[in-house]
Amino acid sequence: MADARRAPLKDTTDIAGARALIVEARFYDDIQDAMLEGALAELKAAGVSHDVITVTGSLEIPAAIAIALDAAEKTGKPYDAVIALGCVIRGDTIHFEIVSIESSRALMDLAVARKFPLGNGIITVNTEEQAWARARASELNKGGDAARAALAMLRIKRRLAKS
Repeated sequence: MADARRAPLKDTTDIAGARALIVEARFYDDIQDAMLEGALAELKAAGVSHDVITVTGSLEIPAAIAIALDAAEKTGKPYDAVIALGCVIRGDTIHFEIVSIESSRALMDLAVARKFPLGNGIITVNTEEQAWARARASELNKGGDAARAALAMLRIKRRLAKS
């Protein structure tokens, strides 16, 4: 397994008080708990509040995000960033490819179309052992990585909006 590479982010644009949405797929509860823990630690460290929406699987994450973004706008409490968390483990059929490719494609489409800070934390692995290595904060911490990605994009958006 390749070592995690986390370049230090130098953008110090203030995002304290921002509001994030985490949409998590609860197909593998224990793995998801670990990923959520990593994401929440990053949000807390940045002073960002959050809501969590749970869906059944990774394919449902993009639609749930779109629904939640629209609802938050209508209530006057928009989200500033979104973190998608899920786990797809390869099985004996092509379902793995469908779920991993289509959920990632839909997340990218959503982020680009809405110009919205989004961190993709849907891990796609061959084995449960690989999933655990990516989920735990003491190892690769992909939940934390997804939150850091969303927050980095939020900083860029805020910094450029001031220009």
